[in-house]
Amino acid sequence: MAYIEPAPIKDKENPLESMMSRFDAAARLLGLTEEMYHILKVPARQVTVGLPITMDNGEIKVFEGHRVIHSTILGPSKGGIRLDPGVNIDEVRALAAWMTWKCAVVDIPYGGAKGGIACNPREMSAGEIERLMRAYTVAMLDVFGPDRDIPAPDMGTGPREMAWLMDEYSKSRGMTINGVVTGKPLVLGGSLGRTEATGRGVTIAALSAMDKLRMNPYRATAAIQGFGNVGSFAAELLHERGVTVTAISDITGGYYNEKGLDITAAMAYRNAHNGTLDGFTGAERITNEELLALPVDVLVPAAKEDVITAENADAIQARMIVEGANGPTSASADDIINEKGIMVVPDILANAGGVTVSYFEWVQNRIGYKWTLDRINRRSDRNMKDAFDRVFETSKKYKVSMRLAAYIVAIDKVASTYKYRGGY
Repeated sequence: MAYIEPAPIKDKENPLESMMSRFDAAARLLGLTEEMYHILKVPARQVTVGLPITMDNGEIKVFEGHRVIHSTILGPSKGGIRLDPGVNIDEVRALAAWMTWKCAVVDIPYGGAKGGIACNPREMSAGEIERLMRAYTVAMLDVFGPDRDIPAPDMGTGPREMAWLMDEYSKSRGMTINGVVTGKPLVLGGSLGRTEATGRGVTIAALSAMDKLRMNPYRATAAIQGFGNVGSFAAELLHERGVTVTAISDITGGYYNEKGLDITAAMAYRNAHNGTLDGFTGAERITNEELLALPVDVLVPAAKEDVITAENADAIQARMIVEGANGPTSASADDIINEKGIMVVPDILANAGGVTVSYFEWVQNRIGYKWTLDRINRRSDRNMKDAFDRVFETSKKYKVSMRLAAYIVAIDKVASTYKYRGGY
């Protein structure tokens, strides 16, 4: 299925401001110079394009697309492309910066980027989406490249869209270039394990946090908001590790069963009903807001930005929050969450399993050899566990939250690399 994460709650706050408030706090703790602060703050490149597309009814409609390259200090930039009506330049800039910090946290030699097109893919035919993706690729030919900027799937896109992107880019170069994009179908150079990678990373992050809090997974409960690619695999893998998943949700609402949900049945139902859980039985219907406030051990927001805000943070009863989505907790909620003593495994760490396996895909494309699923999972799990441990130790060293610790680890790595490379 295509990677389409539903959005139970629309953005209420500026994601760029949320990201920058955390960046500012970490920069102060690190004692960054003013010069280094601005080097890391300002995106390296921003591109906005108009894309005239012929719709199926013959009408020509113009879509606005963006690509932001936040940094190339650690290596070529990396980041997904999302198709969503709410796409705007501030959102894309925030997500591009998050990708820089995410890659740095898990020690991957990439900078951060992000792309997006303001559209509603649920109201478009496959042909319309294909024409849109190919037009976007042509508009970004001087941006994309296996050594420059490497796109990937995000909300509203998946292997199908990445295949179209790779094909259009390859046509322009007169040869097949698999490494220009990750998240491709397996037959086009995609990697085993990529589909479930982000959800798997969320699971490893959650289990690592449980270990630090001395929680037994077989006695733990979890609620997962968002049942797309990330949330569903996180639910499945947590269930396999013994965690009782009592609640899940998508755009149609929440589904709760105190004794635990049948996650395999829920995934099968979702796949058979146009990607939604509407009508799923064996669970009590609740709202997405009610799901966030459930008395569970682990809360996984895996939908969209700013679903946890100052307005609802005080109602959260979970012992830990593991952020499967990008920016699900607004900066205004941080102090409330911290005062409640809730451990938060932040997005730039918790959902970095996806970019980790994307990196593995790129490496495999470059060497022309496929790794086994077992090898990919072992390396990804080890990478995520090592990253968690680095952030946890930094949290203790600076006596700060896991979120600020993750930013400290990431910013310190990028700043140190820049100093070695030098500027002019």
